[in-house]
Amino acid sequence: MSLEANKEKFEQLKAMVARLKNEKGALMPIMQQAQDIYGYLPEDVQQYIAKELDIPVGDVYGVATFYAQFNLEKKGDYIISLCMGTACYVKGSQKIHEEIEKTLGVGAGKTTEDGKFTFNPTRCLGACGLAPVMMINDEVYGRLTPEDIPGIIAKYR
Repeated sequence: MSLEANKEKFEQLKAMVARLKNEKGALMPIMQQAQDIYGYLPEDVQQYIAKELDIPVGDVYGVATFYAQFNLEKKGDYIISLCMGTACYVKGSQKIHEEIEKTLGVGAGKTTEDGKFTFNPTRCLGACGLAPVMMINDEVYGRLTPEDIPGIIAKYR
């Protein structure tokens, strides 16, 4: 991606960095707002932030990879979170996991080529009574079977 490819986003990034760069502890707020602008932190955005703050790009990358809130890859329109916690695992979430990968054609942590879906297995969704459970954005699906998955995903295509 080239920063200049989307002039509007780049202008937002430039203005925001210029506004915040001289504040103490500016790196985290700048990275958070850059991710809000772009939806993730592509390499060229990290390089721009490093250059503007006069720090090594490795420092920006280090923060981006340390904190779970930051994404280095573009996320899909629909985030599929599948619980892999104990209750869900015992009730078959591994088979659900395999069916989601098969239906989407991508592995865990990846986004489909069309940019529609990102598959993020997670440790717990806090809905053990619905095990196995997954969420697509804010919609909860519980007591799943592998056979449910193609139909549920089809609703979002």
